[in-house]
Formats: sequence, structure tokens, C-alpha cells
Amino acid sequence: MTPRERVYRALQFQDTDIVPYQVNFTSTARAKLGEFYGNADFEPSIGNHLAILSLRRAGIWTEIAPGHLRDQWGVIWNRTVDKDIGVVENRVLPEPKFDGYSFPDPRQTGASGKYDEFIQHYPDRFRVITIGFSLFERAWSLRGMDNILVDMIESPEFVHELLDRIVEHNLWHIDDILKHDVDCILFGDDWGQQSGLIMGPVLWREFIKPRVAKMYERVKQGGKFVAIHSCGDIKAILPDLVEIGLNVFNPFQPEVLDVVETKNSYHGKLSFYGGISVQHLLPHGTPDEVRRETKRLLDALGKGGGYIASPSHEIPSDVPAENMAAMIEVLKSQ
Repeated sequence: MTPRERVYRALQFQDTDIVPYQVNFTSTARAKLGEFYGNADFEPSIGNHLAILSLRRAGIWTEIAPGHLRDQWGVIWNRTVDKDIGVVENRVLPEPKFDGYSFPDPRQTGASGKYDEFIQHYPDRFRVITIGFSLFERAWSLRGMDNILVDMIESPEFVHELLDRIVEHNLWHIDDILKHDVDCILFGDDWGQQSGLIMGPVLWREFIKPRVAKMYERVKQGGKFVAIHSCGDIKAILPDLVEIGLNVFNPFQPEVLDVVETKNSYHGKLSFYGGISVQHLLPHGTPDEVRRETKRLLDALGKGGGYIASPSHEIPSDVPAENMAAMIEVLKSQ
């Protein structure tokens, strides 16, 4: 059974010979583990099941100063500390209006021409294209987090128009992706905090739900799986996500969800990808504790499919290399 076949079976709620798994790294964690292994090019040996191409990272970026990059939306990201995502340094839309702003042309983002090479490079893996900052995150990156939340109350017409324009941009990319032999489109859009939704479920259902439903429907019409990465406690809207056709939820944080209870409750309706804690277990546990908990999760969550084992986020820089290696050892030895 190839990794791709194994993931397909798991997402169809069928048992597999081993639990499919995926380990993703921040750049600092990757360098740390490479040094530990004595091999910077260690990732092919892990046995990851997914091949992931990020639309956002494959796009066109302009370095305007050392460590400062501007994306095609005009947002400037300071990556002098956080080298993977960065911190927004400007307000492209300082007021709740579009005066003087031109939305980017999706045909000029530079990602489209990379799909065929990506597919050819990973014939046996489950191929995922990610659309990061896909809606709410894109809106706050343009307007500011505090401003967009106030706008939902004080300038709702502006927010509706802004989100519609973002969806229009994404639909072009979805249609372009669907021309290629990929397996899944994963939307990145953090809606949660450590307890509850950032904007609350009422505003989420008004502003976010109908638009993600439209994007999910387009993906499903193309015969692909739909996944979402949304950090935080969003259990209040898991039924909504099932209703609008979501197949896979990530990152499945054990700090905000009872992962065993949740997986069992949604078995046959929703699959989960994540579950291994990057907040507590991996940075603060011992290697033996990491081994035991990883094994426990594989045993508890892997039966009957519906699960891709993984850390609950890209592994951050504070995780000891010994703990990363301990987790990978258990995943590989199934």
C-alpha cells in the first residue's frame, strides 16, 4: 500500500495497515533535527504520507529590505524573527474602504506553473495544495485584526465586500488547481483562540460560513477532498463544517479538544489530521513520554480510519531534537 493509497483509505473511514502520518517543520526545527541526525536532507527518510505545495509560499514575494517581504496583496511581512510566516508591518486598507487599492490578479501569482512538476515529483504521496490566509486571515492581514473585528459590527457591508473579493480570487485558484491530478485542497484560516472562536460563532456564521461553503462546494465538484487548518478551539462550529462538506480538520489540538472523544463522535463524517501536542508534549515532555503518548494516540485514533497522525502544527523551534526523533521513531515503526 502506497502512502497515497493509505491516506485515501483512511479518509474513506477504512482500516489501513499502518496509521498514515505527516510531520511538518518550521525552518528552525528542521535545521535542529538535521543537525541531530547529521543530515540536513533527512526529510525523505521520515516516510511522510502527504506532499504539500503551499500556494502562498509559491507565490511572488518582493524583498524590500533584509528580512522584510511584500506579498502580491501589498502586505509587508517582517520575517527577521519568525522566518516562516512573519509579522504584518503595514495596513494596506487603513480605513474600511477600498480607495486606491487594486486587488491582485490571481493569474500573476506564479504558482500555477508549479503544479505539474510537484505532481511528477511525488507520484506515491497524497498530494495537497494549500491556500493559506484563505479568507479571515487575508482580511485581517489587509485591514488589521482589531480593525476587521470592529468592522464586522460597525462596517459590515465593507467586510462582506472584502470577503467576497477574496473568495473570487480563491475560486480562480481552485479552478486552476482542479485541472491537475492533486488529491486535496487545504484551506488555511485560523478562526480560533485557546477558548472559543475569535469572532464568536454568530459572526462566523454570518461572514465566514457562506463563503467557505462556496469554496468547499467548488472543490467537491472537482472530485477532491477538502481540508481546513484552523488553530484554536472551534468545536462549536464542527457541525457546521460537516454540513458544508469538510472532509479533514487540522490541527486537532489536544489542548482544546478531547481528541479521542471528538474523533469517535465524528467517525464516518469527518476525519482529523494532527493531535500530537506541540504546546506541551513535544516541547516539555521527555523522549520516553513522547514515545508513549504517540503510541497511545496511534492506538486510540487509528482504528477504522478517519485519522492522519501528526503534530498539531508545524514543529516549532522550542522542541528538542530528541523529542522530534522519538516521535518519528514511533511513527515509522508501526
